[in-house]
Amino acid sequence: MALYEHTVMSRQDISAQQAEALNDTIKGLIEAGGGSVAKIEYWGLRNLTYRVKKNRKAHYSLLAIDTPPAAMAEVERQLGINEDVLRWLTVKVEELDLELSPLLARRERERERDRERPAREDAPAVEA
Repeated sequence: MALYEHTVMSRQDISAQQAEALNDTIKGLIEAGGGSVAKIEYWGLRNLTYRVKKNRKAHYSLLAIDTPPAAMAEVERQLGINEDVLRWLTVKVEELDLELSPLLARRERERERDRERPAREDAPAVEA
């Protein structure tokens, strides 16, 4: 079996739940083809550098996949038919990176930093 990193951009009009459902559909196609999905990351709604099919934003998802090439070809065929998918990119890799992507790792570091900060006092007491 081959190892792939698969990134999907879907239309801004769909909800986050519909984007997650698209990821589940891809996972189902992979598992039906005899493969497995090691990681799914939903990156959220992000701005595009330029318009793609009249969209300024897109829902991004990253999947780490271990599957036969025929199953990956079927996934790409299905994505080509789906009207909600703007673009996708499949890259064959030597090994799967199961750590958080740099995008999500940065978000997690920011959340931890915000939690560690002491509560700020709004206004100091003024004495007369």
